[in-house]
Amino acid sequence: MATTGPRPKILFVEDETSISEPFSHALRREGFDAVVAGTATRALELAGREEFDLVLLDLTLPDGDGRDVCREIRRGSDVPIVMLTARGTETDKIVGLELGADDYVVKPFAGGEVVARIRAILRRAGRQASEDGDEPEPIRVIGGLEVDSAARRVRLDGEELELARKEFDLLAEMVRHAGNVVTREDLMARVWDENWFGSTKTLDVHVGWLRRKLGDDPADPTYIHTVRGVGFRFSTPEELAP
Repeated sequence: MATTGPRPKILFVEDETSISEPFSHALRREGFDAVVAGTATRALELAGREEFDLVLLDLTLPDGDGRDVCREIRRGSDVPIVMLTARGTETDKIVGLELGADDYVVKPFAGGEVVARIRAILRRAGRQASEDGDEPEPIRVIGGLEVDSAARRVRLDGEELELARKEFDLLAEMVRHAGNVVTREDLMARVWDENWFGSTKTLDVHVGWLRRKLGDDPADPTYIHTVRGVGFRFSTPEELAP
């Protein structure tokens, strides 16, 4: 998360002035420093030149797709991204999350709800930054899996895995409590924030992506075990011992 002073700095990417003007004013009234970009080109220019605490990103832009903007920003930054779109299907949401978005808001939206989501995400990002400043956790090794929380790197059988930010946070949280059941509610609170407004379906989606990257068969898992009606349990080294 960028350190920009007492007013969190938000890049608001929206080409419809009927939305960008009143809501950017509302953001400023709520204590944010809102910078508006009306095109994909301008958004990428600003994102590459300045540091922001959060990006509020419309997906339909006059010169490109907001998903491409999300992909480009995510390549060089872990700044929280909230997508805004009129497309609200489950597939659209999953694609947005897979690209690295932290939240997904369907238009028309209630300004108060979006502000609450922004505050929740910034609180989570702030806690993560604070935790990163503490003494780093040891590298955890479970079977062929190595999780380095300080460097945010994961290796499986010596090969580095490419994980999205939320995928890494989810994996690190489960590994931190390896051998114990972590409830769905606790995972949502610790990885997404206790004020998450969306369905816990996003948790299942991310667990599914993690399983694929770990080569974990849900029917006969090596690492991530589902405890029905409760949550998930990550295997301990003893369970993986030959």
